[in-house]
Amino acid sequence: QVQLVESGGGSVQAGGSLRLSCTAFGYTYGGYCMAWFRQTPGKEREGVATFHSAGSTGYADSVKGRFTISQDNAKNTLYLQMDSLKPEDTAMYYCAWVFRGSCSFSSREFRYWGKGTQVTCSS
Repeated sequence: QVQLVESGGGSVQAGGSLRLSCTAFGYTYGGYCMAWFRQTPGKEREGVATFHSAGSTGYADSVKGRFTISQDNAKNTLYLQMDSLKPEDTAMYYCAWVFRGSCSFSSREFRYWGKGTQVTCSS
């Protein structure tokens, strides 16, 4: 069992930055993938960035070059540094976890989810 707690959302002007955090509690050993997803009302949850315990990362095309995913293993915390934010980045952002050998951008592949943190970017 893994519990995930997100923080760091808020409101910014276009071009601004935010850093999201996701702390994992519980049994967090072994090979796993952590990821950030986002969702707006009426739309499917969209994969934003992934981080595998082996060190690999992945990004959606829409955020490449602007967002950076990283992990502090000692703190069991995943981060998403979001720079050059755009109004279209406005969404509820969720942290997700699955024990597996590789990462995926499909929300159906993830077993554990946080409750989400709201990010709002205004023009």
